[in-house]
Amino acid sequence: MLAASGGLLLRPWERTDAAAFLAAYQDEEIRRWHTRRPSTLDQVLEWFDTYRQEWLREQGGSWAITGDGGEVLGRIALRDIDFDDGVAEVSYWVLPSARDAGVATRALTALTAWALGEIGFHRLELEHSTRNTASCRVATKCGYLLEGTKRSAAVHDDGRHDLHLHARVKLE
Repeated sequence: MLAASGGLLLRPWERTDAAAFLAAYQDEEIRRWHTRRPSTLDQVLEWFDTYRQEWLREQGGSWAITGDGGEVLGRIALRDIDFDDGVAEVSYWVLPSARDAGVATRALTALTAWALGEIGFHRLELEHSTRNTASCRVATKCGYLLEGTKRSAAVHDDGRHDLHLHARVKLE
């Protein structure tokens, strides 16, 4: 578990979170940016098992972002972990009820400090559709510099999107 400012906690997903996780992918904004999405509670539980296996194999990590009362507010993840090069990719989403409250920013700040500090990554990358201005703001607030645009790099429900590539590099 990892504490973030404002009483947030990043913790592993629990079986009891499955309904909240599934509901998140019914939200129009989350669906807009995530074409891979679960459709049943059983599928969510399979994803949770995959997250645990990725963690055990040191390939990735996925955490529930929770509030003071333990309620799920969002998701944050490290993906494509490469310990040899010290590089990983960060991704996140926040439930509608938690938007515009700094939840993504606080969670990303905590995860970034932990990954670059305690874990020892050298570089964290963050990609988002160039049309996703909210993710761009969060990345920028957390010190992820915009490095460029990957043209036509992802498929969303409405077609191909260019992606912004942001990165945060550990200062030696």
